[in-house]
Amino acid sequence: MRNLKSKHNKWEDHYSRQAKKEQFPARSVYKLKEIQQKYKIIKKGDRVLDLGCFPGSWLLYAADLTGEKGKIVGIDLKPLSKSVLLKLPANTKTYVCDVLSIDEKDQKIIKAVGKDFNIVMSDMAPDTTGNKNVDAARSFNLCRAALSIAEDLLVDGGSFVCKIFQGEDFKEFIDLIELNFNKYKIFKPQSSKKSSKEIYVVGFEKK
Repeated sequence: MRNLKSKHNKWEDHYSRQAKKEQFPARSVYKLKEIQQKYKIIKKGDRVLDLGCFPGSWLLYAADLTGEKGKIVGIDLKPLSKSVLLKLPANTKTYVCDVLSIDEKDQKIIKAVGKDFNIVMSDMAPDTTGNKNVDAARSFNLCRAALSIAEDLLVDGGSFVCKIFQGEDFKEFIDLIELNFNKYKIFKPQSSKKSSKEIYVVGFEKK
């Protein structure tokens, strides 16, 4: 019985229990909450694009921050559960799509999603292999895709939030951020697992 209990609680911690209590589908919501508390990037009435929105915690939190006059759009390979979709307000839309396939030539999805977002945010992570170098490289590819979308769909002066696994390509990604934004911050939320290589880059004031 002891082994079964240990296995059951392997990924459970204060944040996962709190997420259940507050009816969020995942503990990842607290990472965005920490970013919001520190930098105040999302405001009432903002248009927010959430890349890699599954399972929906960031969507729910962002929708609450923007209010009825805001607009929230989520994209992910996986469809959200019906229970989460029912919680989303009317000003929120979701699309099932591979972010890596979206570019400026893909006018169909861009037309559906819209433009002129105040914030583009990405909590995307690759399927991990256990090889830190491979996982970091895959994360970098996702971040490049997210940044490319942000370049096309963010308003001038808009903000960008992106999770990346630290690795050999981290400096190159920061260089790209510096090219596109007037300011940036690197932030490690307390709610990130200590063993995780993830870190968040926040770009301010898109050029």
